[in-house]
Amino acid sequence: MTWWQFSLNCQASELEQVEALMQELGALSISLRDAGDEPIYEPLPGDNPVWQESIVTATFDAGLDPGLLKQQLNQGLPRHLAGEVRQETLEEQAWDQAYKQHFQPLQCAPDLWIVPSWSEPPVPGATVIRLDPGLAFGTGSHPTTALCLAWLGANDIKDRSVIDFGCGSGILAIAAIKLGAKQVNAVDIDEQALTACQSNREVNAIGAEQIVVSQPEDLTAAGIDLLVANILAGPLVELAPRFASLVRSGGQILLSGILKTQLKEIQSAYQPFFDLDPASYRDEWVCVSGYRL
Repeated sequence: MTWWQFSLNCQASELEQVEALMQELGALSISLRDAGDEPIYEPLPGDNPVWQESIVTATFDAGLDPGLLKQQLNQGLPRHLAGEVRQETLEEQAWDQAYKQHFQPLQCAPDLWIVPSWSEPPVPGATVIRLDPGLAFGTGSHPTTALCLAWLGANDIKDRSVIDFGCGSGILAIAAIKLGAKQVNAVDIDEQALTACQSNREVNAIGAEQIVVSQPEDLTAAGIDLLVANILAGPLVELAPRFASLVRSGGQILLSGILKTQLKEIQSAYQPFFDLDPASYRDEWVCVSGYRL
C-alpha cells in the first residue's frame, strides 16, 4: 500500500493554520520536524514548544487525487506559502523494523553500553543498561545525557548515595546502580517520567530499594555523596541552594542540560557552594561538576 505525502516549511505563527488546513483536507497524520538547527529542550509537563521554523508533513490516503490535494493546499495556504508544497509517494514498509534500525547499542563509556531489548550486548561482560526508546526524556543519544554517562563511567561512584534530579527515563539512575552506587533517589515532576523510570528499573532487574522513585516534594534524602541533574539551565540556577543542602561536604554534583552560552550563569549560581571542575563540552552543550565546600 502507498500513501501521498505533502510537506512544506512554515513559521511557528503559521503552524496552526497549516495543520488545520491539512486536517480539513483529510490528512491521516501530521508530523513536525526542525527546519533548521534550533534545539528544543526537555519541556515541562503541559508545555508544547515548537521550532521557529518547522517542516510540516501530512500523509493522505492513496485513493485521493494528489493533483487536486496539492491544488487545494496551495489555495488554502497563506499567499507566500502557495507553490511551496512538496509532494512524495510513501511506500509501505516494515515500520517496526525500520524503527528499530535507528536504535542500536550505544557505547557511553569504555565499559558502559545502552542496549535496546531487541539487540545483544556487543561486548561480552560489559556493563549494560537495557533501555528502549519511549516518551520519557533520556535514551543516551542526546549530548547532555551522553556527557553525564561519560562522567559516571569515568568516576568511581561505588557505594555512593546518589540523587538523580529530573530522572526522566531513569537512565542516569540505572547507570549509577550498574556502576556500583549504593542507592539512588530518582526524582521527577512528571508522573509519566516516574512511571517510565520504574518500568526501566524493573527491566534492568534493579530493586525498588536501590532506586527509590518520587516527586521532588517527597524527597527526604540528605547528606548525599553525588547529585546528578540533567535538566534546564533556569531550574538549575533556582535549585542551587537546595542542591547544596542535599549534598554532604566533600560530596559531588553533576549538572547538564546547559548550553555554552549559559555556562557562566550556572557557574555563578554554584560557586558559592561548590568547588567547580573545568566544564566538559559536547557540541553546543556543557556539563559541570564539582565538590561541595
